Amino acid sequence: MRQLRVILVTWALAGLGAGLGIGLGRWFGRQAVFLGAMVGATLAILYAMKLLVSIHWFDGDRRRGGTIGALCGLALAAPLASMNLDSPVLVVLVASITGVGVLAGAGWRAAR
Repeated sequence: MRQLRVILVTWALAGLGAGLGIGLGRWFGRQAVFLGAMVGATLAILYAMKLLVSIHWFDGDRRRGGTIGALCGLALAAPLASMNLDSPVLVVLVASITGVGVLAGAGWRAAR
């Protein structure tokens, strides 16, 4: 259960960040949509890790590994999401890969 809440928080925040980035990027063209989603999701992942450590749901010593794992998950999810930028819901679902990446990078026992 502890691992699930870490995955869900990271997933939700990364999806929200990507969604906001897409919304802002639409004003500047299709390439800006992808860039906005990547920047928004990256900032959201960094915030999610800070939040999880501050509320003691994640081991602070494993924060770096979790962040790297989430960013690698984002790198895997970005091509899938970029093929379907017309559907923000799918972009948010693809962001779930970042949540799994957190625990893959930090280890299963990093969740408290």
